[in-house]
Amino acid sequence: MKPIDIEFLKRQLIRWYRANHRDLPWRRSKNVYRIWVSEVMLQQTQVNTVLSYYREFLKRFPNIKTLAGADLQAVLKVWEGLGYYARARNLHRAAKAVVRDHGARIPDTWESFHSLPGVGDYIAAAVMSMAFDQPHAVVDGNVKRVLARLHKIEAPVNQASSQNRFKQAADRLLDSQQPGIFNQAMMELGALICKPRNPSCDACPLNHVCRAYQTNQVAGFPKRQKTKATPQYHIAVGVVFKKDRVLITRRKAEGLLGGLWEFPGGKIRDGESARAACIREIKEEVNLKVNVDRHLAMVKHAYTHFKIVMDVFCCQYISGRVYLRGPVDFRWIRLDEYKNYPFPRANHKFIPLLIRSA
Repeated sequence: MKPIDIEFLKRQLIRWYRANHRDLPWRRSKNVYRIWVSEVMLQQTQVNTVLSYYREFLKRFPNIKTLAGADLQAVLKVWEGLGYYARARNLHRAAKAVVRDHGARIPDTWESFHSLPGVGDYIAAAVMSMAFDQPHAVVDGNVKRVLARLHKIEAPVNQASSQNRFKQAADRLLDSQQPGIFNQAMMELGALICKPRNPSCDACPLNHVCRAYQTNQVAGFPKRQKTKATPQYHIAVGVVFKKDRVLITRRKAEGLLGGLWEFPGGKIRDGESARAACIREIKEEVNLKVNVDRHLAMVKHAYTHFKIVMDVFCCQYISGRVYLRGPVDFRWIRLDEYKNYPFPRANHKFIPLLIRSA
């Protein structure tokens, strides 16, 4: 098979992008802050999901100074439901660092920008190329898929050791004169044409040089390493009522769902009933003795690396003073005040039922 004419490929891809790209709000300017926010949100999240969050986030925090000066709880509340909350925490920390260490000017060099909290190779390459036209190739899931099919790369896309192989392939193709446009074109091609399933190969501007397409092996790429079955955990959660208020607790700032509020609970032990686990977990976690009134709901929710089945109970406070073991803060709130606090999506699956049945 003939070597790929890289210069021709670049021209074809950019021509296709200019004619077919989606009109997305972060593509309408070179504002580095807006581009940065969009790329953080787009990590592991679909464009259609991001759009409304992006608009609301910029409405609340229109520039780096307002974000840096905001309370983390306010940032998490705007991010609520978007998931992967470490992104929001890191973006908030990075904004503070920019204001403190760079005079509120977002760095325009790879080294300085890459050193900010939460800024890895992908974010740095995306922002530096799109905002400052610096020649850094992006390598995300869409780009890997395009490269894997274009070159018939055997390295598994979901294996960390393969990253350098894809990075080298992306670097060779990068248009150094229009790096931001080229990077967006590669990602857009993966999102719209070179899709994981049922790719639109006949409409692809690169099908004449795509080795997988030319050899009728598109379905065989990209290669993936087999992963272990996703574990599932059974959780018991209690909504503790004390007169007209309920107890909520805040998770520690770091780790899964860091900084978010929730109702107390935890994993059910082997041989333990969900009801008994609820009573035990509340005692262990917040030092309260409660009585379980009724089962409210069973909720299923999937995270990146595991799934949960959550049994939710309505409980009545009996005795004790809150003493936290695990959570870092607590509040007794009226049910109608829950909107003032950022909760995990799993909690939002039963909160409406809780409100209706209270």
